[in-house]
Amino acid sequence: MVAQKKTKSSKFLTVPTRSVPIDRDRSVAGLLEKMEGAGFGAKQLAEAHRIWLDMLDDNTTIYVCGSGNLITSGMRRLLAYVIKNRFVDVLIMSGSVLFHDIHETLGRNHYQAHPSMSDEELDTAEIMRIGDVLANREEYHEADEWIGSVINQLEESRGYSVREFLHLMGRELAEIAHEDGIMTSAFKARIPIFCPDILGSELAVGLARARFEKKPQFMFDSTQDALDMMAIAQKTRISGMITLGSINSQSMVNMTEIASYITRTNPRGHKYAISITTDPVPLDTRTPSYSGGHTSIFGKLGKGATTAFVPADPSIALPMIITALSQTAAKFMKGRKRPNFAFSGKDMTIDVP
Repeated sequence: MVAQKKTKSSKFLTVPTRSVPIDRDRSVAGLLEKMEGAGFGAKQLAEAHRIWLDMLDDNTTIYVCGSGNLITSGMRRLLAYVIKNRFVDVLIMSGSVLFHDIHETLGRNHYQAHPSMSDEELDTAEIMRIGDVLANREEYHEADEWIGSVINQLEESRGYSVREFLHLMGRELAEIAHEDGIMTSAFKARIPIFCPDILGSELAVGLARARFEKKPQFMFDSTQDALDMMAIAQKTRISGMITLGSINSQSMVNMTEIASYITRTNPRGHKYAISITTDPVPLDTRTPSYSGGHTSIFGKLGKGATTAFVPADPSIALPMIITALSQTAAKFMKGRKRPNFAFSGKDMTIDVP
């Protein structure tokens, strides 16, 4: 056997990529394990699953930042599953995601569209098109009215943080929902939801309708949301970030790094980060070396952080990752020491074991 000559590249070229084989293993977790030997999106998708397991095993406080059409694309049950089973700890969701979640949790549906459907005919029929998905405009108006019914129950003598308001909406939804969504699952699991863009989303329509019709003097105390996020960051020992949709959705978490001087703490940076997005990110930025400038993709990272950038629509990646977690995560959850939250009126406390 001829000995291979060692070259300068030998110490780097040690692990070849492996073609993904076809076999009779019908386990999604098994498929992802095979994809770990591939490259590009296949490898990153498999690593996202592996990193999520590592976070559970390492008693990590897991932030999930979601935006876009997570609910309209059919991800509600998957997200409710990871929330109820405490595979995640803190939610930062766009107002659009939460509005669509309310719509479906109220028992309404989104429907598949077809290119042959003309916008003029849909508009005449009071149908809204969201990409290749449809919604009944009147049913959206009913969701606006329901949001107003929650506001009408609140005290007018004080402001509410967005986090507290969403917690209360989750409580009201849980009393009437036939099937859980993001908000009801978060309420039952006792984890906080934050929404940085509530006034720039569909939720704002319900707020405006309540003021226009009933004249309640309801106010938001957004400063309290910032303080709550700072408290979570201050007490968290190990953190991980999962971004679903636009990488801009993680800006509220990134704020805690800038504000760390207020609490006189040194920002540790995330030990783990997963980004599943269709944002146009250069290849050398989304799969960087540890010394590269990649905080714009994953937020503040700790030294030697483990990351996965999955260049895919979350509606493609999430069914595979979460189905795999349902097959693999149980043994990692048995000993998990997760952060515990307590809510009392406007106050939120966090205990990290």
